[in-house]
Amino acid sequence: MRQTIALVLPPDDDPPAGVDVATLTLRGHMELIVPEVESKALALDKDDIPRYCALACVGEARGKLRARPGMGLGGDVAYARKLARSLAALCDHFETLTGQAMCVACDRPIRRSDDTVPLDQISNSGGAITARVHTDCADAPRPCR
Repeated sequence: MRQTIALVLPPDDDPPAGVDVATLTLRGHMELIVPEVESKALALDKDDIPRYCALACVGEARGKLRARPGMGLGGDVAYARKLARSLAALCDHFETLTGQAMCVACDRPIRRSDDTVPLDQISNSGGAITARVHTDCADAPRPCR
């Protein structure tokens, strides 16, 4: 999920290539993670602040899923970036609620004993993505996109 987010939230203002495909992928990811975050949040006490924040994020995400791209030049890119920011927040809430971080390079869990580096050190996300990757994954060659 975070790899898709990184494709849509580059550090510059140029529209990402393949925004239609990215939007479909982002929507699919959000449809998968929204119920997961919601169920984890609902399991917490009603007065729990992480529950409140996660449920607010779920509500925002559902609103973005109901919305459609704006008309005019750049409407599809703006919509894809809104979805990407919402998905990033959902991923953050999921990791907070489950205590489980995932390496975005290899899709394996990151354990407390694993050596990691911030994704921003090896990606072009410009700080938009705060995930971590295994140090070995950061050094591994990656296919061009």
